[in-house]
Amino acid sequence: MTLISEIEQPGRDVDGHTASARTNEMKQPAERPAYRIPTFVYSLITGLSLLAGWWLASAYGAVSPVFLPSPVVVATSFWSLISVGFVDSTLLEHLVASLTRVLGGLGISVLIGVPAGLVIATSRIGRGVLDPIVEFLRPLPPLAYLPLIIIWVGIGEASKITVIALSMLPPIILSTSAGVRSVPVDFINAARSFGASRSQVLGRVVVPATIPSILTGLRIALGTGWSTLVAAELVAASQGLGFMIQSAAQFLVTDIVIAGIVVIAIVAFALEWVARWAERRFVPWANLSPRD
Repeated sequence: MTLISEIEQPGRDVDGHTASARTNEMKQPAERPAYRIPTFVYSLITGLSLLAGWWLASAYGAVSPVFLPSPVVVATSFWSLISVGFVDSTLLEHLVASLTRVLGGLGISVLIGVPAGLVIATSRIGRGVLDPIVEFLRPLPPLAYLPLIIIWVGIGEASKITVIALSMLPPIILSTSAGVRSVPVDFINAARSFGASRSQVLGRVVVPATIPSILTGLRIALGTGWSTLVAAELVAASQGLGFMIQSAAQFLVTDIVIAGIVVIAIVAFALEWVARWAERRFVPWANLSPRD
C-alpha cells in the first residue's frame, strides 16, 4: 500500500491510527500528580515524638523529676498558674506584663528604626553618622549594656522597655535600609518621569516597596525582643514571664520553669503568625512562599 493510499484511506490518519483510537487517547484523563504529605504533618509528628520521648524519660526514671518533671506534672502546674498563680500573680498577669514590655519596645524601635533605615539608605551623610551606631549595637548582647541602662534610666519599667527596644533596633534599621536599596530603579525613574518630587518618590514609591522588608525586620526583632525579655526582667521586676521563670528556677520548681518557657514559645509563635498574616494581607506583591 502506497503512502498516498494510506493517507486517503478513510478513518485513518498519517500514523495509521483509526479515528476512534485517536478519540479514545484524547479522552484518557491526565495523570494526577503524586500525593504529597502536607508540611504541618511532619511538624506534628516531630512534636509528638519529642513529647513521647519526654514522657518515656520521666516515666522510666531516666532523668530525675527535679530536673525534668513529666508532661502531666507540667500540665497540672500550668493549670495551677492559671487559677492560683505563682509569686503573687496569675499567669495572665505575668503574660500581660511581659507583652506590655515587648510590644512597647517594638513600638519604640519601629518609630526610630524605620526612619533611621530610610536615612541610611538615601543619604550619604546619614549613613556615615548612623552606621557606626548600628554596627556598635548589633553584636552587643543586652546583658552587656543592661547595667548602664539601669544607671541612666533607673530600675523601673523604663529600663526594661529601653533594653528590649535597643535589642530590636538593629534588625529593623538594617531590614529597612536593605529594602530601600532593593527598590528597582525603574520604579523611581517612572515616578520621576511623571514629575514626582523627591518626597513623593520616597512616600509613594520607595516606602511601599520597602514594606515587605520592614515586616521581615519586625519578625526578626520580635524574636530578639523575647530573647531579651528574660534578661530585662532580672532586675527589680515583680511580674512577667521572665521574672516567673527566674523565681521558679531559684527554688528548683522545674515544672513552673518549663510551663513558663512553653508559654513564651506559644506567644512568640502567635506573634510570628500575626506578622506573616500581615505580610500576606498588606503586601500581596511580595514573593512569599505559598506555604508561609
